Amino acid sequence: MCGIAGIRRFTKPEVDARVLAGMVATLHHRGPDDSGFWQEGGIGVGHTRLSIIDLAGSRQPMVSADGRWVLVFNGEIFNYRQLRAQLSYPFTSDGDTEVILAGIVAHGLSFIESLLGQFALALVDRDTGSVHLVRDRLGVIPLYYSNTTGELVFGSEVKTVLAGLPQRPDVDLSSLDAYLLGRSVPAPNTLFDGISKLSPAHRAEVTADGRVLLTRYWEPPPADPAGAWTPERAVDAVDDAVTAAVRSALVADVPVGAYLSGGVDSSLIVAKIAEVQPEHQVTTFAAGFGDPRNDELTWARRVSDHVGTDHHEVHVDAADFEHLWPKLTWHRDAPMSEPADIAVYRLAETARQKVTVVLSGEGGDELFAGYPKYRAAKAMAAISTLPGGLRSSVAGALDRHLPHRLGRARIGLRVVGERHQADQFRTWFAPFTSSERRALLAGVESRPPVMDPSNPDVIRGMLLGDLRSWLPDNLLERGDRMSMAASLELRPPLLDHRLVDLAFRLPSDLKVRDGRTKWILKEVARRYLPAEVVDRRKVGFRVPLDAWFRGELRDSMWDRLTGADSFVGATFDRKAVRDLLQRHESGTFNEENRIWTLMSLEVWHERFFTAQSTDSTLQR
Repeated sequence: MCGIAGIRRFTKPEVDARVLAGMVATLHHRGPDDSGFWQEGGIGVGHTRLSIIDLAGSRQPMVSADGRWVLVFNGEIFNYRQLRAQLSYPFTSDGDTEVILAGIVAHGLSFIESLLGQFALALVDRDTGSVHLVRDRLGVIPLYYSNTTGELVFGSEVKTVLAGLPQRPDVDLSSLDAYLLGRSVPAPNTLFDGISKLSPAHRAEVTADGRVLLTRYWEPPPADPAGAWTPERAVDAVDDAVTAAVRSALVADVPVGAYLSGGVDSSLIVAKIAEVQPEHQVTTFAAGFGDPRNDELTWARRVSDHVGTDHHEVHVDAADFEHLWPKLTWHRDAPMSEPADIAVYRLAETARQKVTVVLSGEGGDELFAGYPKYRAAKAMAAISTLPGGLRSSVAGALDRHLPHRLGRARIGLRVVGERHQADQFRTWFAPFTSSERRALLAGVESRPPVMDPSNPDVIRGMLLGDLRSWLPDNLLERGDRMSMAASLELRPPLLDHRLVDLAFRLPSDLKVRDGRTKWILKEVARRYLPAEVVDRRKVGFRVPLDAWFRGELRDSMWDRLTGADSFVGATFDRKAVRDLLQRHESGTFNEENRIWTLMSLEVWHERFFTAQSTDSTLQR
């Protein structure tokens, strides 16, 4: 993995080399092994490198043999050897970077569609003066840009763009509603006014006069006709596709390991690595939180013993959260969307001592319907035929009185209370309902959310919604930032676009079958793992925040959310915030998700907008 940065000025003649160097300096953690620059008139690009393939060569920025194209590239192209064999080009390196250039020279920008892997890249066309920004299909690798000051400024992280702007932007208050809905802001927006996130599966041509032309180059295919798949054939196809994805993701010239939570997805990935590379022992990593209610280390050890891995563990506690929260918020460029973000960093920190690349299980739930909400989808759709006003009032009244032991019922009520299908899909993971957000944001103008069209196949509609926002803007953004904070490359094989295409061609009734979620993937996993691992109840990466917010983190919670200098207190309804904290302290209600959402926003604002942080140019 690497970091990229660049400036394209439309009116001023030259790029300031010091500004470009400052942008690249913010990316050292993404590329500690090397850095490079290229400048010509009003265009300059920079690169930092974490060496994974062709360790001794492939320096960037790289100029094509014909001199027309200049490339900075972040990510890995897993099929670069196959693509190279089809290209006639005077190669001078053995890596994937030059293969991209060779393909562009031979086939133009459409060559991007032949790339298998995870990537974000910028191409300077010296003939036209245009800059082309491209992001991979699923959004594994990030890319941000600003085009509001008479120049294009882009980079792998928001902080890189900030370092290239003449002045720091304000908070984009119109994105707060989206943040309160999903604990992250969907592309193309961010919480920084004027800074955009390139959407997954998109390329942007920024012309010499500053116009931005967006093109979507991939989307999931429609489902195959009814009856096209038998259960047996579907399981075989997914099995083969997972094997191919894991084999591709192992392409590297450095040591590769894997995260192992003990859940189905990561356990299947580990078992497949062992199958694909029987001559190597898999190195695995797991995290625990010292909470017997949710600790999955025992399951991770069981899978490790079954496969025969070299297993390592890290333990996370409340002190880690208090200490790491500001630092990792700097790396995230945004509020920490999940409590597990900090645990993922500690896991990456441990893994980096042994390997340079890790494989993870992200994507299994979003492709094959693994969350409990998918099992409840059809029932909720049926209930939603009742009048919206009636549902909303009844659900709201009941929600306010349900204790924390009925947490799942409370989530279901909140979903039913939303009037539109798109709002219902989002509310499964939402800290605040639409009515709660309106109350909190009274007087703050919000940007209307982009609504996905209603889908008669409610499970497919949920999957598409998660693939477009929850996965890239929350889980993958978390994975990229927390791993790169430790200079570790993360690869999610289940998001190989060939496997994604297959998953969306399959019928929903093979994903949720007889009330069992993720049926197809679990049937594949059953071939390689003990039944008790496959069939156990889904727990997830659970952090005991409910107890920590009543104990070790209590004082920090009150100070940050109700203090005189609180951004949350000044922007949102103060009484509503205090009521929320008091409800949690009572012990009858568990408001950890909502408190976490507000706390993360406050820590982000402290880190990026207080005088102390901005004066230090946001260094760690």
